[in-house]
This record gives sequence, C-alpha cells and structure tokens, in this order.
Amino acid sequence: MKTADFDYHLPVELIAQTPLPDRQSSRLLVCERDGFALIHDHFSHLPAYLEAGDVLVLNDTKVMPARLTGVKAGTAAVIEVLLLRQEENDVWETLAKPAKRVKADSVITFGNGLLKARCIGIGEEGIRRFRFEYEGVFLELLDRLGEMPLPPYIHEKLLDRDRYQTVYSQVVGSAAAPTAGLHFTKELLAKIRAKGVFVTAITLHVGLGTFRPVNVEDVTKHHMHSEFYAVSVETAAILNAAKAERRRIIAVGTTTTRTLETMLRKSDRFEAASGWTDIFIYPGFQFRAIDGLITNFHLPKSTLIMLVSAFATKAVVMHAYEAAIQEKYRFFSFGDAMFFRASN
Repeated sequence: MKTADFDYHLPVELIAQTPLPDRQSSRLLVCERDGFALIHDHFSHLPAYLEAGDVLVLNDTKVMPARLTGVKAGTAAVIEVLLLRQEENDVWETLAKPAKRVKADSVITFGNGLLKARCIGIGEEGIRRFRFEYEGVFLELLDRLGEMPLPPYIHEKLLDRDRYQTVYSQVVGSAAAPTAGLHFTKELLAKIRAKGVFVTAITLHVGLGTFRPVNVEDVTKHHMHSEFYAVSVETAAILNAAKAERRRIIAVGTTTTRTLETMLRKSDRFEAASGWTDIFIYPGFQFRAIDGLITNFHLPKSTLIMLVSAFATKAVVMHAYEAAIQEKYRFFSFGDAMFFRASN
C-alpha cells in the first residue's frame, strides 16, 4: 500500500483560511460508508441524520496556545517551539524550528526572560525535549506568550482564539484542535440531545501522532507517535450499553475514533482508563468501536485520510472528495464536514 495512493489534487483556493461567522453554517456532505450515494446539506441539519438512541462521542480536549517564539541565548537566533506533550513537571516534548540550531544545553528565552527553556534531549525530525524555568503559573505564562498553533496552510491571522476551540473543550493539553468538532454550537448539541441522542466525551490530546506527515513510500512503514487519552466511567458505561443494545456509536473526529478503537483492541468492552495510544488506522483495519464518523476534509497523503479510507474504503472517500471539489466545499481545519454512515 503506497502513500501516493492517498494523494489528490486540491485547488488552493478551496483551503479555508478563516472560520465561518456561524460554526454550524458549514456544509455537510453525507456519505454512505459502503456506497457512492451523496447528500449535500448543511451542518445545522445534522440532527436529521441522527436517531434516538445513537451515541455521539466528542473529544473534549482543549488546545493550548502552544506555539512560542523565542531567542537562543548567546546567538540571538529566533527559534520557534511548538509544545507537543508534557512529560513530567516542567519537561516538555516539543518541535523546534530551525531544529539544527538547538543543541543539547541550548537555552531559549521567551518574553524577555519571563520564560526560559533548556534543551535536555534531542530526537529525530526536529523533536527537542526542554526543561522550562519560570516564576508563577506555567499555563498563565503560556496564555500570555504563546500563540494558537494553526496549521501552516492557514495564512490568515486568527482574530478570536476561541474559534480554534470546540464549544465543549475542557481538558487542556492539545497542540492542535480536533477540527471535526469545530462545527458544533451549544444550541445544536441541545437539539441533538432533545432528539434522544446520547452525547458523551472522551479526551485525546492531539499531538505529533495526528498531524505528522507520512514521509515513507510504504504506508505500513509509517510510525505514529503516541498521544494521551482518557475515558471516564460514565462514558464507558454509555458506550457499553449502546454496544449491548446494538445502537449506533458515532465518533466526532479521527481522534475520537482512534481512542475508541484503541479501547476495544485492549478489551472486548469499553473501560474507564487513561494511557497512551500510537494506533495507526489504514485500509484493512477492522473497526469494532464505531458505526459512523463525522470528520473534516483532510490533507492528501495524511494519516487522517488513510483512517477515513479504512472506514469507508478509498474508492468511496475519493469519490466524495472529487464531488466536494466540484461543488467547491471548503477544506481542512476551518472547512466543511462529512458524515460517513452505514447504508440503510
């Protein structure tokens, strides 16, 4: 299976640069998981495609203002540091740019010295481990000095930080947003619950495992970095009841999907747990947890389009993408949405 098999051509003007004024006004492409029928609609009409008894699973992670720009002590070189995950106390795994300038024991200062970071470990592909030094509360300093880690294909400045958060975000820890959830409003979630749909949440902190590009020719040779997840007692009980009663479980986003499928690879039941997952889902994967998937349009040759192609076959996904391009849907993080469901 080749990485090039998941490539497609996207006109650059279809890459959404800013979020729509109203989250739920984005378009929704409803797709059959095992067929080529398509329905063009809007996200505000999502409740029409859900049924009483369905379980809608969200990812309640909250994005950190994780991009820091600092100066390397002794050289005045400008260094960008993207926080990926906290390892212990004040030690973080990060992506540094330009990484070649950051050697062991290099010190980067941010905010005229309000925050300092000393390199204590060097990994592959720009990974650096830093120990941070500061006075006060780290997250408060991060909120003051950091920027939201928008993807490189977004060139417009984000005027409102909250638009790169879901309305239900709670647990701080992500280096990128679970973008399928950006379409929901509190009012839309209330309509979904009123229809008899169970709405629950897991946590997966989005890190390098989700957005790292695939740089190998053979898909199976790609290595996923691990990301932290957590599932509560309440959520596990809701999911197990749905499975026992053969009700649909619909994941909002690939991060939610990876968490739920990780759980059922470890056990025949959903269990309250936390841990790390490096699960890589590509065609040939046998899904056990989910029956439907709400997701955005993803980058060519990414692990995300591979996951969606595993759920709905590559032929179905590429057919849907071709239709979306023809209809000028908006793509990627601030773009439109898709709902893959089982055929009736």
